[in-house]
Amino acid sequence: MKQNKYDDNTFFEKYSNMDRSKKGLAGAGEWHQLKKLLPDFQGKRVLDLGCGFGWHCRYTVENGAESVVGIDISQKMLNEAREKTKYENIEYICMPIEGFNFPADSFDIVISSLTFHYIQSFESILCKVSKCLVNGGDFVFSVEHPIFTAQGPQDWYCDNRGNRLHWPVDQYFNEGVRKAIFLGEEVVKYHKTLTTYLNNLIKAGFEITGLVEPQPAEDLLNAIPEMSDELRRPMMLLVSSRKH
Repeated sequence: MKQNKYDDNTFFEKYSNMDRSKKGLAGAGEWHQLKKLLPDFQGKRVLDLGCGFGWHCRYTVENGAESVVGIDISQKMLNEAREKTKYENIEYICMPIEGFNFPADSFDIVISSLTFHYIQSFESILCKVSKCLVNGGDFVFSVEHPIFTAQGPQDWYCDNRGNRLHWPVDQYFNEGVRKAIFLGEEVVKYHKTLTTYLNNLIKAGFEITGLVEPQPAEDLLNAIPEMSDELRRPMMLLVSSRKH
């Protein structure tokens, strides 16, 4: 059984109250950088892996996409996505990302936001993406940065007064399961190195066209004092690529 923490009532309630859940793309600290990596959606068929509340699905349609398929393992997430969606050319499918298997050349663009660190094998996902994506198609995704996922618990090292001293990085080259605490709950993630992400892309026949370790937007830094700590280590990795 694939992990589906988001259908747990308590966890889903906590997630729904996050800024990025309530404000959508405007509440996502990396969005100002991610949107710069996105291709032209005009007339394109789009697949969104791990679509959640459907924010990116709706954005692509609002920017000209012909059709969008959003996949997510959580029925609760998709129920929320459907409630927020008024476009008939967006289809939401409830399934684990590892289970999708579309025919060759089904999509012109594949996107994914903060999902692949929940997936054990990035290589297997790439095989499926490559199969369903047309030649010259774009694949753009974000993940938690390997520096952020390496040590496991995903928390600052603090002194006895609670002051944040540094972000621990340990067992970096030991890829695999990490048990992190997110929203006060234990969540299973899979640490992968930067080498694994980028080399597997290249081996799968993708040309890397963009790479960003995003810093928070200026307005978020000004509005939230604690946000300045996000400048002390990278939390996310954004990658854009094109299938040869």
